Amino acid sequence: MQPLSYKAEKFGIKKALAYLEKNPEKNLGKLMDWVDRFAGDSFEVQRGYFRKYIVDEPESNWHQLAVSVLTDIDNKVLQTIFTNFFLNANITGWTRQEEVREKYGCNVPWAILLDPTSACNLHCQGCWAAEYGNKLNLSFEEIDNIIEQGKDLGVYFYIYTGGEPLIRKKDIIALCEKHSDCVFLSFTNGTLIDEEFAKEMLRVRNFVPAISLEGFEDATDGRRGNGVYQKARNAMEILKKNRLLFGISACYTSANMESITSEAFYDSLIESGAYFIWYFHYMPVGKDAVPSLLPTPEQRKYIYNKIREYRQTKAIFGMDFQNDGEYVGGCIAGGRRYLHINANGDMDPCVFIHYSDSNIREKTLLEGLRSPLFMAYHDGQPFNDNHLRPCPMLENPDILRNMIRNTGAASTDMEAPESVEQLCSRCDHYAEHWKATADELWENCQKKREHKAQKQV
Repeated sequence: MQPLSYKAEKFGIKKALAYLEKNPEKNLGKLMDWVDRFAGDSFEVQRGYFRKYIVDEPESNWHQLAVSVLTDIDNKVLQTIFTNFFLNANITGWTRQEEVREKYGCNVPWAILLDPTSACNLHCQGCWAAEYGNKLNLSFEEIDNIIEQGKDLGVYFYIYTGGEPLIRKKDIIALCEKHSDCVFLSFTNGTLIDEEFAKEMLRVRNFVPAISLEGFEDATDGRRGNGVYQKARNAMEILKKNRLLFGISACYTSANMESITSEAFYDSLIESGAYFIWYFHYMPVGKDAVPSLLPTPEQRKYIYNKIREYRQTKAIFGMDFQNDGEYVGGCIAGGRRYLHINANGDMDPCVFIHYSDSNIREKTLLEGLRSPLFMAYHDGQPFNDNHLRPCPMLENPDILRNMIRNTGAASTDMEAPESVEQLCSRCDHYAEHWKATADELWENCQKKREHKAQKQV
């Protein structure tokens, strides 16, 4: 049974959002007052930015984005996601996570990524998941148990990867319904989203898709197959028509980095109704990896600057998994902020690092978080004082080599297991050449922070 304070807070969210629905332009500040009251000392810096850019600057792109969310998303969906994400995953959940971290001296994640299945209806070029075929699946009961364990640790945010998660769409909806206090996000190719599924999303209210695109039609179909781009766009039209929240997932490489960060691409996503875009740096993982697709230092610097430029001008929230290390203190894997459970039950420290010494069918989540590999992450983070070189594989490959050797973790690639030396050898040249550019960018970041601190004093 939830305490009375929680019920009061949940009721407060419902009333505040209903109030905002009538006049979001005028009442955004009142919503922020409510957030400040219930958050206390939590996330003070983030809330400061929210107030500055969304509430106090009505001409800003962030204000436009907030008003769009409040007016164009179904109000009941918005109430559920806001309650589950803000109150459960951040305020209530974070407090519980901190208690467990303190008690057991290990990492406790804010989010859990898991693969319901290794099956996929596509066979995208360079995708390691395609190597697994349809052999591996987590049962409904296993996923349900992972979520129950996670909530005991304070985790209310779950992200589905794969494979193509929506092959299991009936189970996914059933899990949304059973765990109505959680937020579920899924990376998906979008081809299985139809009107019937949109209606189910409206019913459960706590599922958010992130549709994968490689750019425009030629780039997307070139990697994913003819007709995939148009099917993804059709899915976006269905979601927008039904007033559902969704975003985009995009992997940038040396081949597509300019088109995938172009203004035309960004504007097309905003027009389609997307509210966020999550960029991922190409990782040379698996037997079909293509190291030549790794961005050059100049290309990665270009993306670093371009996404930050759009954050000040475009009404869509852009996240850069690799270059945003400066905002989250470096590597967030190994349970520090997230971990990955594959369709075989293996607990990987990262969705891109397929080594494990724990399986959810043999250990509890907490036991896995206290295993030698996960404790090596806990004890080693951050892996670099320069948080623009956060990863123990991509930018610091010797660190991953040592962690795998010292903990005895094994490859979780079921089709073509690769040694840590094979994997890291693809990253050595990249790490060496990114260092100088990353150090220059990091030094500029530090100077900006110092200048800002001096102005505040």
